[in-house]
Amino acid sequence: MAVLAIVQSQLDDDQAQDVVTIDLEGKSDVADAMIIASGRSQRHVASIADKMMRALKEAGYGQVSVEGMPACDWVLVDAGDVIVHLFRPEVRQFYNLERIWAPELFEEVAQSNPFAPKIDALEVAEGEE
Repeated sequence: MAVLAIVQSQLDDDQAQDVVTIDLEGKSDVADAMIIASGRSQRHVASIADKMMRALKEAGYGQVSVEGMPACDWVLVDAGDVIVHLFRPEVRQFYNLERIWAPELFEEVAQSNPFAPKIDALEVAEGEE
């Protein structure tokens, strides 16, 4: 997938942090892949998003849309088959999209971290039903 390669390359060039690619096949009809990454600050998140939009436009993907640019705490770039979430680290930790879209990644991290909680809020809510 050409869009995915462009996005990953641009994130690497712009030194995005903690980049996670999630395969959405069978999970969503909206896109084939989701990428979650962090920037060091609001300015860094804005720069990553802006350069990504330019790279995609230069490659012929002009239908890319973006949300969240004024605040740059969480910027969503919709490139059709690939959805990119760019966060400041604190905001990313709060929303924890990896836990929602790729719980298998969450389990691996939880098992490798002896200080991770053994139960989370989603499990508590499921047990109340």
